[in-house]
Amino acid sequence: MTIIETRDLAKYYTFGSGLRVEALRGVNLKIEEGEFVSFMGPSGSGKSTLLNIIGCLDKPSSGRVFIEGNEVDYRNSSSLVSLHRQTIGFVFQAFNLISTMNAMENICYPMHFSRISTSRQKQRATELLNLVGLGDRLNHLPSELSGGEQQRVAIARALANSPRLILADEPTGNLDSETGKKITDLMRKINQEQGVSFVVTTHDSEMARTADRVVKLKDGKIISEAF
Repeated sequence: MTIIETRDLAKYYTFGSGLRVEALRGVNLKIEEGEFVSFMGPSGSGKSTLLNIIGCLDKPSSGRVFIEGNEVDYRNSSSLVSLHRQTIGFVFQAFNLISTMNAMENICYPMHFSRISTSRQKQRATELLNLVGLGDRLNHLPSELSGGEQQRVAIARALANSPRLILADEPTGNLDSETGKKITDLMRKINQEQGVSFVVTTHDSEMARTADRVVKLKDGKIISEAF
């Protein structure tokens, strides 16, 4: 099953001087259920812009996006909220954990909006912390965790509502190479054992080597795909 499809996707920005910058140009892409796909390319290649549009954090200037066969209506805010709650999880380079919440509370937070009981939230958070190897850190604040541990909590949070797709923007970018490899291995394990699709942007060749497919972008266009 195709989980993501883009058709002739374009994104451009127009500045006050009339200058138009094309961030994406004619992007056609399919991502299948259960795939682990890496977007690679130099800064300004369009990889993060493409990820944000797929994740409905930004909207295209033209073209179409389909998630699980349904065309995304970027004008329908309730539909976008539903996608964020049920279908898509996010992992960010800067972790984006809430500093005043401990690990369990950070993972429970997205479940508040899905009408999940408090007891089930705590049960699910505990399960996920065990999954990412932090079962003994549930009461720790982000400031009491290392960078790698914070990213593990962020991955657990992304899984909280059992999404079928996780989008990760440079998830190892703030980590040393050894910790980055451990995070890569963890995401790959979740992908293989739970069937969750992953799409990651990365400069990390180690992560790219573990992917099912590497999509390379340059100047807003896909220039190659390697399986």
